Amino acid sequence: MPHVLALDQGTTSSRAIVFDESGAQIATAQREFQQIFPQPGWVEHDPREIWESQLAVAREALKRAGLAARDLAALGITNQRETVVVWDRRTGEPVTNAIVWQDRRTAGLCDRLKSEGREPLFRQRTGLVLDPYFSGTKIAWILENVPHVRANAGRLAFGTIDSWLIWNLTGGALHATDITNASRTLLWDLHQENWDDELLGLLGVPRALLPAVRSSSEVYAETAPGLLGAAVPLAGVAGDQQAALFGQACLRPGMVKNTYGTGCFLLMNTGGEPVASRHELLTTPAWRIGERTTYALEGSVFVAGAVVQWLRDGLGLIRSAADVEALAASVPDSGGVVLVPAFTGLGAPHWDPYARGALMGITRGTTAGHLARAALEGIAFQVADVLAAMAADSGVSVAELRVDGGAAANDLLMQLQADLAGVPVIRPRVQETTALGAAYLAGLATGVWKDTDDIAAHWQVERTFEPALDRDEAAARRARWTRAVERAKGWEG
Repeated sequence: MPHVLALDQGTTSSRAIVFDESGAQIATAQREFQQIFPQPGWVEHDPREIWESQLAVAREALKRAGLAARDLAALGITNQRETVVVWDRRTGEPVTNAIVWQDRRTAGLCDRLKSEGREPLFRQRTGLVLDPYFSGTKIAWILENVPHVRANAGRLAFGTIDSWLIWNLTGGALHATDITNASRTLLWDLHQENWDDELLGLLGVPRALLPAVRSSSEVYAETAPGLLGAAVPLAGVAGDQQAALFGQACLRPGMVKNTYGTGCFLLMNTGGEPVASRHELLTTPAWRIGERTTYALEGSVFVAGAVVQWLRDGLGLIRSAADVEALAASVPDSGGVVLVPAFTGLGAPHWDPYARGALMGITRGTTAGHLARAALEGIAFQVADVLAAMAADSGVSVAELRVDGGAAANDLLMQLQADLAGVPVIRPRVQETTALGAAYLAGLATGVWKDTDDIAAHWQVERTFEPALDRDEAAARRARWTRAVERAKGWEG
């Protein structure tokens, strides 16, 4: 039976999962790594620690599965997308820490470009908004602020995390990325499907730094034999949210998934043509297979699971993240409390890097249970706002929401989501859909699965959450949420 190894390099941990040809998870390994906060609003990772942790869990997952590298049909990669690494091609050493997608240090540069009237150009070419979230301004910051980088740019390489892993997995033989990661840089022309020289010039990024761009499902290269014990075809690459869309078998236009991780990320398959957003959503490639690119609309919520971590680590209200469900269920509602978790600004559909978290409606009767419930509702409200924007942009009424990610195991959150969004929420049996999508893309390129219909046949429902809240009451709660969001905006401006 063929097996595929998926490397899932996330914001807080590196994971590796072995799947068999039925899409079943055979073995997994995971390792957290350090989060670095040099100053408020800055978030960094050590690229060496990312690589070392990813290689370690790959070896561990194979050991737990009782497999050798020669038993693998393919290896796939999925990754945190907008995080930036710049390294020396000769030594393989990073020039500085990775700047993480959550980092807001380039808000001023984005403001300057907006004041110069550049945002429509970026929006039209890339499908993105001018925001510190994306890679391009982070590269520009490294070039201008890390000593000797600009002068030595000719021997350096830029990559998102997938490129950094590809470089190391191939022993420095291949500097490449896939279309989904390239499209998150503010440097990729969505329509010409190429790096854009005008945008490169505006951000001062030399073309020589950039990786080659490949499809999401093809044999890139083989891994260096000494890493895993044998050479393995590296055959699938996609950013984490596009991989999850593929892993959720959202293969037809109008299908939507949401991943509840550190943030929330909603993608709607829009088919073979990019759909321009009128509601501050992103237009992005979902994947490219062969010569055909499938597109998506995306809404990014910056803080989701991170708000539960804050309840645990910042306030000490719970001992583990899993405890939040019981605490929130200890009260029938939030008691009028609204928590806007804009800890690192607001993403879609607001895009306000200066917004900050707000807790409103507190009275003497407010308890820890009310805060916990308001935290879960804050996640669900953000998702409901993005779903409404997607329906308006696409002209397609959302029929269901397929969910995955760590917080999707929280039954109360899933029911709140169905109630506040007004659509059925469907949780699949295999919830590791990000890694599964990477495995599917790699296995598709190497014959493990013959086509996308074969892949869709493996998707199975674990539980469906139907909306149960009166729609007038849901509308009233969302109106109160909207008032709170308006008060949170522009706090640091």
